[in-house]
Amino acid sequence: MDDPGLYGATPMAIRKIVHVDMDAFYASVEQRDDASLRGRPVVVAWRGKRSVVCAASYEARKFGVRSAMAAVHAERLCPDAIFIPPDFSRYKAVSQAVQEIFRRHTDLIEPLSLDEAYLDVTKNRMGLATATLVARTIRQQIRGELNLTASAGVAPNKFLAKIASDWRKPDGLFVIQPHEVEEFLTPLPVGRIPGVGKVMEKRLEQIGVAKVGHLRRMGQGELQRLFGKYGMRLYELSRGIDHSRVIPDRPTKSISSEDTFESDIPLDAMEEIIRMLAEKVWNASRKQGRIARTVVLKLKTSDFNILTRSHTPAAPPSSAEELAEIALSLRERIEPASDQRFRLAGVGLNNFQDAERLASSLFD
Repeated sequence: MDDPGLYGATPMAIRKIVHVDMDAFYASVEQRDDASLRGRPVVVAWRGKRSVVCAASYEARKFGVRSAMAAVHAERLCPDAIFIPPDFSRYKAVSQAVQEIFRRHTDLIEPLSLDEAYLDVTKNRMGLATATLVARTIRQQIRGELNLTASAGVAPNKFLAKIASDWRKPDGLFVIQPHEVEEFLTPLPVGRIPGVGKVMEKRLEQIGVAKVGHLRRMGQGELQRLFGKYGMRLYELSRGIDHSRVIPDRPTKSISSEDTFESDIPLDAMEEIIRMLAEKVWNASRKQGRIARTVVLKLKTSDFNILTRSHTPAAPPSSAEELAEIALSLRERIEPASDQRFRLAGVGLNNFQDAERLASSLFD
């Protein structure tokens, strides 16, 4: 970020934030390490009706295959895809090598997962003149030393940097200067704002808000009245305001996956959905170097009441199937009315602990 001007509507010190996102990370590592896979559609996933896609190469994505998709659906979309079981220990080792490259430039690194991180390069160790040059150098080092590609976004804050990193994927770099923020945000669909999922997007469309520019016309009070505390967040993000800082070594508090159904369903019809969600959460949890102790089941009724049940077993779940069984057992602790239906289900893991510390406590 090379312009000393202000962004949004709030005068504050301009930070220089880079968001780096490895391109199709797991699949790219597999293609790098096995020349026979290069240029071919690779899907990183276990086969089976309950498995989900961990990653898909760009060759597979051309057929519509995406991360978190059911593996059986991916196979239907791309029958010639090569399925590779994930090797998370190898991916973690490569991720650590990427982190070493980041540390040459700044100590302010906030990893989001094995394949992406925020970097605050307002001051950088190598004395490079601009944040754009820092991002370009990092991408060159990743390519030259690890034979992998990464996309990067450069912006005055984390919110904008994350959007920017996705703008020219794969193997791209996109910069949003402070004076360009309003022009950049105005035409974007509101679904690009963090937290605006399909349900929220429909609610906004019902009040005539389809673009970020439409949202910016609404007053702070009106947004808070309609959406509570999140209304304030919408007000700020629509103006490019994000005060959140890059926090190094931020511990993972929870991992979860939710699904809002097209039509409300009874409790006893959720087994496959809960198993699918558990698989997604399990795969996401493997990216962490820590282990979760507590399993959470979340349900939202047709009249928007939220019910949660949790359980901390003597030993943490050791597989996606075990996680699913615990989540299904939590379903039995809910006693709905005979005609009660549900619009959303979610499975989560929390109460994370370091693996070494947990192992020690279990055998004391």
